[in-house]
Amino acid sequence: MGVLLLHKWKKLSFCAVLLTSLAFAGCGTPQASTTGETTGAKQEQSSAPQAMQVNLNTGEPSTIDPGLAEDIPSMSVARAAFDGLLRLNEKGELKEAVAEKYEVSADGLTYTFHLRESKWTNGDPVTAHDFEYAWKRVLDPKTASSYAYQMYYLKNGQAFNANKAKAEDVGVKATDDKTLVVTLENPAPFFPELVASVTYFPVNKKAVEGNKEWASKPETYITNGPFTLKNWEHKSKIEFEKSDSYWDKDAVKLSKLTLNMIEDANTELSMFEKGDLDWAGSPLGDLPLDALDALKESGKMQAQATAGTYWYIFNTTQKPFDNKKIRQAFATAVNRQEISDNVVPYKSTPATGILPPTMALTPEGYIKDGDVETAKKLLAEGMKEAGIKELPSITIAYNTSEVNSRIATVIQDQWRKAFGIEVKLVNKENKVHREDMKQGNFTIGRGSWIGDFNDPINFLEVFKGGLNTSKWENKEFLDLLAQSAKEGDVAKRKEILKKAEQIVMDEMPALPIYYFTYAWVKQDSVKDVVVDALGFIDFKYASNQK
Repeated sequence: MGVLLLHKWKKLSFCAVLLTSLAFAGCGTPQASTTGETTGAKQEQSSAPQAMQVNLNTGEPSTIDPGLAEDIPSMSVARAAFDGLLRLNEKGELKEAVAEKYEVSADGLTYTFHLRESKWTNGDPVTAHDFEYAWKRVLDPKTASSYAYQMYYLKNGQAFNANKAKAEDVGVKATDDKTLVVTLENPAPFFPELVASVTYFPVNKKAVEGNKEWASKPETYITNGPFTLKNWEHKSKIEFEKSDSYWDKDAVKLSKLTLNMIEDANTELSMFEKGDLDWAGSPLGDLPLDALDALKESGKMQAQATAGTYWYIFNTTQKPFDNKKIRQAFATAVNRQEISDNVVPYKSTPATGILPPTMALTPEGYIKDGDVETAKKLLAEGMKEAGIKELPSITIAYNTSEVNSRIATVIQDQWRKAFGIEVKLVNKENKVHREDMKQGNFTIGRGSWIGDFNDPINFLEVFKGGLNTSKWENKEFLDLLAQSAKEGDVAKRKEILKKAEQIVMDEMPALPIYYFTYAWVKQDSVKDVVVDALGFIDFKYASNQK
């Protein structure tokens, strides 16, 4: 939900994650939010068609293929169009979806899912073979899915992704059309949460292999979820209609869902106030920073803390940030409290560590906020180690948004005052910024991570493999992550992950800035939109009786 944000920010007997799975001992219990009251009794619904207009302020989704999705916009589209074995219900509880029931073996290594009758939009039955195909497709190195590591919990999943095992060796097998048997490398009590994530959604083999561009047009986008894609006007809007073939269609109240692509927060709020949008702000859109105080005072704004961290990534392969002390210096000089108080009030908490509060191993954090004197000392030591007398040109790259621009400007000024240097700012369209980060075409790049499940491993794993845009490597760190996966004792595992976090914070491949709090406004007619504790939004149960 780990969802990478360029923003999609994964969880061995621990305290509750979300509302039903098990998470990490000592963590808080994040709560899902639903708009409007939900009770055990069914609310009476009008037979009149219901439509909802929301906004994607990032513009075009990078993809709507669930196996490739890695950011909130892409995952939100996929979540509207597809359904997995499990899904959060209208109360934010993890429940069976395409799977009618499932069992877990006593040793926690084998999950057996039994599928209900359901269909694809082309009329094909959804089978266990679809899930097996989809999961192995994500792991297939030819697919090049950045989220392949989410499948490493499967037996031989990582080995297959590394070309060290065959597809048939992976621990997922459809024993018949309605039975999926999953074997894990190690016990992972958070696995049901993963199964409910977008990466684990099924895809229709016939559709995928019949057209390489299957996830780009309504007529080829074969799905199995609450809504079907009816229209995609690129850089303008995406339109969904309620799916008549969805197994749980009676629970879907909206007849139409439109995702507009308005990148200006002021325009978004203005459209909301005129009634042209039913929802403005997080997690898909944004609210103007200058309007937050008034919206808060009016009582219209809703807020929810989210398991996510906004950060800057250092390119550790480029000078001067190939030096650890220089990275530490730039991180230490940032005054996060100033940013939280004056740039993103109501939407942030200063981050002095990588892990958000719900999964913190060291709640007091690691960085003394805005410690300019220590920062100057670290910079001098780092430049001496690097053998340089003058810093090379430094650029902060970020994807275009009001928040990103203001934060970059504030940090530019903080570094100017601390070090007497002039940092350049470059803003880019979301897709361009994402690709440049992947290719290493940056010095410092804006990023963030929203958890896919509430366990420290989900954040720590960002610093290895395909998602590690910093290109930082540390063998001891990787060994600790591997060790944690095999440790069944909660306390011992916690200590292992704490050591791993300490290495990350000492090496500083990323500069944490703040922890997310989502803020939004909605029309009074909107009910039962689920915003889960990890920041994902689901419109399956939403209603909008105007």
